[in-house]
Amino acid sequence: MPPDVCQLPLVGGHPALDLANTLERGGSSPHDFLSDSSALLRWSVLAGVISDAEADQVGRAWGDEPAAAQAGLVAVRDIREGLYLVMLAVITDADGGTAGDPVAARAALVALHQRWSSAAARARFVLDPSRVRLAYGTVPAMLVPDRIAEAARDVMLNADLTRVRRCPVREGGCGWLFLDQSRNGSRRWCRMADCGNAVKARRLTERRRAARPPLG
Repeated sequence: MPPDVCQLPLVGGHPALDLANTLERGGSSPHDFLSDSSALLRWSVLAGVISDAEADQVGRAWGDEPAAAQAGLVAVRDIREGLYLVMLAVITDADGGTAGDPVAARAALVALHQRWSSAAARARFVLDPSRVRLAYGTVPAMLVPDRIAEAARDVMLNADLTRVRRCPVREGGCGWLFLDQSRNGSRRWCRMADCGNAVKARRLTERRRAARPPLG
């Protein structure tokens, strides 16, 4: 049985990439950890997208208006899929190619811009002690998708996309996305303790089997 959404490790290095990792994309029946609006709310707190107090506000708003909860879930899933397509298009493999479809990525960018534009329209300027900032998520029912739309914008415009990696599926990895923040840019696995060690152990077993003398 897959773990609960709150047991998912945050390995992406950015909330938007951790969002992309909430859908298991391998196999014939991918598992969606954002199974409902409750799971989305719990994950949003875990990932630092919203605070506990904000989660209470959203929970009340969604409880009063279930349609808004469903709309929020649909919006977040749309952002997740669009961002994943864009990230695949910027990740280069060992041969210098990309794992994604540029045409699909361009269409996804249009949809992501629409989601962010709607979030920005609900944002407002806030005066902090030493600066003015744009606060996203001023409408409780749309707080989660608006914050996530801004997170997607932030990773696309401000992160070093040459450092985005995908845990290598062809080598036995899980396919999760992450920002390689190692000094020399050599990180290959989402987590060495998980996929990296699992692949190493499997390869060691295969080598040992190949080295065994034939029976009889």
